[in-house]
Amino acid sequence: MKKTLLYLVTVIVAVALGFTVGRLDNDSKPSSDGGSSTPERDILYWVAPMDPNYRRDEPGQSPMGMDLVPVYADEVDAVPGTVAIDPTVVNNLGVRSVPAERGPLPRLVETVGYVNYDEETLQHVHTRVDGWIEKLAVTATGDPVKQGELLFELYSPTLVAAQQEYLMAVRSNNQVLLTASQDRLEALGVTEREIERLRQNEAPSQRVRVYASADGVVAHLGVREGIFVTPATEVVSIARLDQVWVHAEVFERQSAWVQPGQKAIVSLDYLPGKRWEGTVDYVYPELDPDTRTLRVRIRFDNEGETLRPNMFARVTLLGSPGDPVVHVPREALIRGSSTDRVVLDLGDGRFRSQPVVVGIESGDRVEITAGLAAGDRVVASGQFLIDSESNIDGALKRMDDAAPAVDHSDHDMPMDHSMDQSMDHSQHATGEEQ
Repeated sequence: MKKTLLYLVTVIVAVALGFTVGRLDNDSKPSSDGGSSTPERDILYWVAPMDPNYRRDEPGQSPMGMDLVPVYADEVDAVPGTVAIDPTVVNNLGVRSVPAERGPLPRLVETVGYVNYDEETLQHVHTRVDGWIEKLAVTATGDPVKQGELLFELYSPTLVAAQQEYLMAVRSNNQVLLTASQDRLEALGVTEREIERLRQNEAPSQRVRVYASADGVVAHLGVREGIFVTPATEVVSIARLDQVWVHAEVFERQSAWVQPGQKAIVSLDYLPGKRWEGTVDYVYPELDPDTRTLRVRIRFDNEGETLRPNMFARVTLLGSPGDPVVHVPREALIRGSSTDRVVLDLGDGRFRSQPVVVGIESGDRVEITAGLAAGDRVVASGQFLIDSESNIDGALKRMDDAAPAVDHSDHDMPMDHSMDQSMDHSQHATGEEQ
């Protein structure tokens, strides 16, 4: 008797619950007659919030006891990896999209370099005999010198003997000896100015004076007073600053873009906003084996001597543009270990990561040889988070399509077991009472 009564109570409760659910479902649907109604969205399937692979055709609960979430048709694109983002989230991420452009891409080479002396104006001063520096008129590197200004005084026994031979030839009035002795003095580096002074004084000088042959600055000073020098000793180097060179380093892949006569622009950090314009004077024939760069020489007029040797310079070489190509901002490109990609803006809050093939890079633009068409909008700011989400979504969809369908009906068994157990317990209790 009690068993029959329990069965009736269970049936009544089930009917009541079905009626209540039916009422709630009918109330939730918009009325067909009058009143504003929201357009219905097509639901493709239902998924578990914590497991996208758990799908159902009807609403229900996941194995973890959570309500299934609907997936609408307007939120899914046919291409795997497409993600839909709420406009508010897009705004918070600072997403900025720009179109891919087609046109000639200027071949700009942006590199760095260093200011150097114009080596064509460098003058190296050596002695032609052994001797000692008795007096040094220039004392430090960088000292300015004028043409005809004294550099140093040299004592040399060889020069003293050559002076005595010249004076003997003068006194002998032998023109042949006089010419030979004078030629010997000039060969030893004695200037006509010093020879004339020797002839007037009629006495050999213990010190021979050496003068600057041009204006400039001391680029190198290799001696001090009292030091013994030989013809191999570089005593002084003099350089001019009215014209300087800038040596720039160009990457190997950009070496074909550089040629003599090309326009160049140089800027220095210590004078922001000021630029110098010059031309490529020479392209060196070989690459640096350590840096794999090609050295380029640029000549500049240095009015006011504002460009100083060894200064760091930023160099821009302006090459001629090539054929029209599709290009995007460099900031829109996402570099990968095996492939490069961009994030396409499909509109309506939909985005997709798109692999591309990269060509040349020029300034802040990058050529795209495959994967994009002119007019396609790419994300130039805030694309990294979208790219990560797109890759994850695409991988999950590919895995889902490749994996065989799994029947998750067994996941509902714990609930059924509990019901069975409760029924069994009730049966046992009923039997005991009987």
